[in-house]
Amino acid sequence: MASTLRDPKDLLVDRAKRQMDDFFGDSGLTTRQKLALTCRIAHDGGHDSGLAGQISARGQKPGTYYTQRLGLGFDEVTEDNLLLVDEDLEVLEGEGMPNPANRFHSWIYREREDVNCIIHTHSLHTAALAMLEVPLVVSQMDTTPLYDDCAFLKEWPGVPVGNEEGEIISAALGDKRAIILAHHGQLATGATIEEACNLAMLIERAARLQLLAMAAGTIQPLDPELAREAHDWTSTDRRSKANFAYYARKALRNHPDCVNGQVAV
Repeated sequence: MASTLRDPKDLLVDRAKRQMDDFFGDSGLTTRQKLALTCRIAHDGGHDSGLAGQISARGQKPGTYYTQRLGLGFDEVTEDNLLLVDEDLEVLEGEGMPNPANRFHSWIYREREDVNCIIHTHSLHTAALAMLEVPLVVSQMDTTPLYDDCAFLKEWPGVPVGNEEGEIISAALGDKRAIILAHHGQLATGATIEEACNLAMLIERAARLQLLAMAAGTIQPLDPELAREAHDWTSTDRRSKANFAYYARKALRNHPDCVNGQVAV
């Protein structure tokens, strides 16, 4: 006989959160492995734009972070060819040079101690939305992790290789986890690589949904209270880990060469 069918929603939410804590933990993957997998996930998820875009994650020492080597596409990144750089983009580990546009990552890491991973891409639908100078509109349940959590930079500051662009982009991001950069693309951040990866995948889907809805009619808003509830429910660390594990398993099936040896996720 069912015993929970008359339980209130808040009790069921707490129960589900406890269950997720029990069933979804850390994968045991290294930072390098997670970052390499994220590059492959992004490539397969529509974020490929030649050599454009950067993905990075903080290193163990303050003022350092891992990123991909300039000249490699997301589908060529492995745990072995990632670079470890400092805030001046000097290479500390690895061979090759980082993308000079990584400079604004240094600014974001300095401004946001809570951010441990940054994913910036020129994904197709976010770039199309950026061309219209239109902010992201969250009006569908799946995209609520981005509700009131995606900033918008309307003025394009130009090629982001100077410190000015780092100041502008980090200021526009503020305390949000993501941002649409007009005439440019998207940027997603996270306290973990898993969180940033999930948001990057989601923002591209949200932009695609928005463009489809705009072509069909007028987008109707979500109820703010319910949208905030959904944002918080879908933004937990355990949900990020569960989502990332699914994306990682798909990436490993398509690109088993991106990490060394057998890994379980």
